[in-house]
Order: sequence, then C-alpha cells, then structure tokens
Amino acid sequence: MSIEDVKRRHESSLMSLPQVVGVGIGERDGKPVIAVLVKTKEAAAGLPPIPESIEGYPVTIVEAGDVTAHPDEKESDAI
Repeated sequence: MSIEDVKRRHESSLMSLPQVVGVGIGERDGKPVIAVLVKTKEAAAGLPPIPESIEGYPVTIVEAGDVTAHPDEKESDAI
C-alpha cells in the first residue's frame, strides 16, 4: 500500500489527537515518512502518544506552531 493511501486511512484518527494540527508526507534519510504536525513538542509530550510507525511507514513529529487555513485565492475572488 502506498504512503498516500496509509496517510489517508489514518489522517482522521491522527487529527483527533488534541496536540495534532496537521498530517502530511515528508522525507527522512531519503525515505518517505508520515509527518504529524503538532503545535509544540512540549505540549505533545504529556498527551496520548503518536505512533512511531503506521503500517510500516515511519512517523516523524514536526513542531509547526499555530496552523491557520487560508481561503483559496480563486474562491476568495468569487466573493
């Protein structure tokens, strides 16, 4: 199964964790990883654990700070 499929299958459960602000695909040591974005690593330390791997793909935790969605420019022009 591709990493994209694995990410899609587990994204909602990862996003339900209180410290998680995003899920993506990254690279570590030249290999694909599932990147789990958290506001701060310190805040994530005391909460439910993020798995080290999912379906054989390693997971890396990335400190992302506050994440805010921005409207697509094409959509905002229609308003």
